[in-house]
Amino acid sequence: MNPRFLVVDGYSREGREDLRAGGATPAGELYKKMLQSCAPGCEVEILCPADPGAKLPSGAAIEQYDGIAWTGSSLTIFKPDPKVTPQIEFAKAAFEAKVPSFGSCWAAQIAVIAAGGLCAENPKGREMFIARKVALTDVGRGHPLYSGKKSVFDAFISHDDEITHLPAGAVLLASNDFTRVQSVAVTHKGGTFWGLQYHPEYDLHEMARLCYCRKQKLTDKGFFNDMDKAQAFVDLLEALHQDPSRRDIAWLLGVDEDITNADVRQAEVRNWIDLLVLPSMRH
Repeated sequence: MNPRFLVVDGYSREGREDLRAGGATPAGELYKKMLQSCAPGCEVEILCPADPGAKLPSGAAIEQYDGIAWTGSSLTIFKPDPKVTPQIEFAKAAFEAKVPSFGSCWAAQIAVIAAGGLCAENPKGREMFIARKVALTDVGRGHPLYSGKKSVFDAFISHDDEITHLPAGAVLLASNDFTRVQSVAVTHKGGTFWGLQYHPEYDLHEMARLCYCRKQKLTDKGFFNDMDKAQAFVDLLEALHQDPSRRDIAWLLGVDEDITNADVRQAEVRNWIDLLVLPSMRH
């Protein structure tokens, strides 16, 4: 029996169109592709709850799914927003339905807020491209989410906001110097959500396209001196994606198999599927 997943794309319609215009794959489609790679034969539906008039499943309609996967988002979770509130309510309903959930970035923040925690803008600013030296906590080293994963690793990342206060029922699994909560497991009302602040669904090409979409913002924030430097960085990412043997570029960017090897990068996704979704399948 193949698992049935619901992918929750946290972006607004405008956000998805911005990504598509820059050559990036919209987040829901990117997550679908990753799930199909990690669980061949699975069924995947994509839901966009930030869209006006979006119909969100509830109760028994949620229980028909074996797993719920949440994408990132360009929205901000800690400010009242009609695009955000329905997502928080749906996350609460998913906890109550006890469907195993997982996700990146926005996902971790959604899970924490839905369970009673807090998020805020990171005072250090934006963490972008690679989260360096993400280290598992004592709990994280023994947690099934990280089975087979190194205790310290790098990962793709892109965020301004961070989790500041964990709710009851949440455990911190990984941190780095820039962001204290890099991953979290949340148990709430009988449901479980494994959330990462970083992005296993990205590859070098998708990160290149995201940086292209954010060129002006990144230049304004001081990541690049000018737009030409930003474009040169995008071109480097694309070149290494096209030719992974370019050790000169890998050295310049400071990347290794944590970033370039999908099996390493997406170990957490497969662990969620193998150790949480498949054992709990209802049908």
